[in-house]
Amino acid sequence: MREPRDVIIIGGGPAGSTAAAVAARAGLRVTLVEKKAFPRYQIGESLMPACYWTFERLGVLDKLRRANFVSKQSVQFYSKTGVPSEPYYFPDFDPHESSWTWQVERSAFDQILLEHAAGEGVEILQPATVRDVHFDGTRAVGVLVDEPGSGTRDLRAAVTIDASGQRALLARKLRLRTLDPNLMNCSYFTQYRGALREPGGDEGVTLLVATQRAETWFWYLALPENRVSVGVVGPLASLVRGRSKIPQTVFEEEVDNCTVIRRRIAGAEQIMPVRVLRDFSYCSTRIAGDGWVLAGDAFGFLDPVYSSGVFLALRSGELAADAAVAACDSGDFSATALGSHGREYVAGMEALRRMVYAFYAEDFNFARFVRSNPEQTNALVHLLIGTVYRVPVDGLIAAMEAFSPLPSYEPLRLNER
Repeated sequence: MREPRDVIIIGGGPAGSTAAAVAARAGLRVTLVEKKAFPRYQIGESLMPACYWTFERLGVLDKLRRANFVSKQSVQFYSKTGVPSEPYYFPDFDPHESSWTWQVERSAFDQILLEHAAGEGVEILQPATVRDVHFDGTRAVGVLVDEPGSGTRDLRAAVTIDASGQRALLARKLRLRTLDPNLMNCSYFTQYRGALREPGGDEGVTLLVATQRAETWFWYLALPENRVSVGVVGPLASLVRGRSKIPQTVFEEEVDNCTVIRRRIAGAEQIMPVRVLRDFSYCSTRIAGDGWVLAGDAFGFLDPVYSSGVFLALRSGELAADAAVAACDSGDFSATALGSHGREYVAGMEALRRMVYAFYAEDFNFARFVRSNPEQTNALVHLLIGTVYRVPVDGLIAAMEAFSPLPSYEPLRLNER
């Protein structure tokens, strides 16, 4: 039995590392358990500019500036006919350093955040696997951990933060996950060296390119060392059912269905096997319980079209840590206290989800929307920046739904218990 800690964190990705650093800086005794040795490959390379505010709070901006990441200042959409929109340049709408960000190598990025947490005094167990969360009645009191060479042991803590990613250890154990039936997608992705990159400050633009069938779309973004990340996303009915079982074959068929991507990678060297992920969007019905909090993908996952994954992980990691600090200060480890940030967090996630719905809606077109609602351009770009927790977006969402009704859906709701 190890000495009891204030906080145990499951997972060393962006949500876990952020929560660990914030809690440790507040003076709590924190242990983080990560099952994989770093560096390790991870998808999700494109950041939202609003990640800046978490980076600033953590004190990692200088470390990220020194890393060999590609500066990202804009996003651009291509229609199914290959016609591009005007690029949305983030600094044009908010000329502050927080309006640009990076396309990152996640292996390096995640390691920077984890090492920063260690520098704040966090105890890191890595590689080590959390097998289960212990409960005393309804309250989480610690975890069961396997450490190579050390066997299985119990770790006890006042608060357990589950940041285990899509493994979602607690949400699965407690049967909290609900899938979004409108966003049952998957992705096939790889990397190329020597593919087309934009010149100058446009090098880091994120391209979102519709295929000719308009049922699927590609992301295309520049990475360090003359590499690009390319992936296709679409519903299971389009990418899986009735298609080849060989990922490379499906990917190549989708490239053949997209002139813009085909031209950009012509003559480039594919340097990674095509990988496949289920991009099912989901959310949990609770964000916290007695003695536990969910953060990042362990709480919910949103379709990757707007690159919101790391942003939501960082924000939820901050909020989970703040809740844990407040609980340790007050001695109140109830679900109500630890989940006090839930409605705020879900409201931002909900705004982004409606934007995702608009992207996939057959009758919705962003270019036509902006022409019809020019007064909403600033709010639209702010949402693409990720300022959902700093700038109101209710007017934008209402205007979008008035312009073209979005698919019917069940709003995200949290249960206190």
